[in-house]
Amino acid sequence: MVLHGLPTTLGVTLDMMIIHGQAVRRGLERALMVVDMPFGSYEESRDQAFRNAARVMAETGCSAVKLEGGETMAETIRFLACRGIPVMAHVGLSPQAVNAFGGHLVQGRGENGQRIRRDAHAVAEAGAFAVVLEKVPEVLASRITAEIAIPTIGIGASAACDGQILVVDDMLGMFTGFRPKFVKRYGELASAAEAAIARYAADVREGRFPAAEHVYDQAKDGDVA
Repeated sequence: MVLHGLPTTLGVTLDMMIIHGQAVRRGLERALMVVDMPFGSYEESRDQAFRNAARVMAETGCSAVKLEGGETMAETIRFLACRGIPVMAHVGLSPQAVNAFGGHLVQGRGENGQRIRRDAHAVAEAGAFAVVLEKVPEVLASRITAEIAIPTIGIGASAACDGQILVVDDMLGMFTGFRPKFVKRYGELASAAEAAIARYAADVREGRFPAAEHVYDQAKDGDVA
């Protein structure tokens, strides 16, 4: 979504995820690689989910897939797990269901918290090896983490979770503007990049780049740098 400038995750395709997964795999040494199943690639049926998840694993070399949904996806998770496909679940705010939720709203407040708890228990019992909790209150995240046997991975769900997600573009500050409350920036690369590009453009306009040290000498042979 971020790399392609899409407004939501809904436009991401299975082929796009496979291409990105293959790129990640080439640079991977020991981290667990989990590929998100995009919208429309697993909801229709268990067979559709298995067919597409198997393709993702075969073509990317990932160790697991992630899919969104709680109780409604429990049987699909069970079906995949029983057939050798490790599944990371995702409950709370589900980006692929952003239209149904009415936007990127906090989930699990008040009575709605019981629904999130049921979702988390359902995916754990179905065989998911971990579950992402997105944009839920800290007290709910803490309770779910204590109640279920599998690890919880938080994104906007407090330090009460067993692990954390922070999108690298958010972490490094690679863009300005929209910043959810749960995002902490560890760098401001957007401003540094803008300043560098501006200096480059000025150097080109003023004829300072390329300078003599950037030009190859006709008298020398074998330059490779």
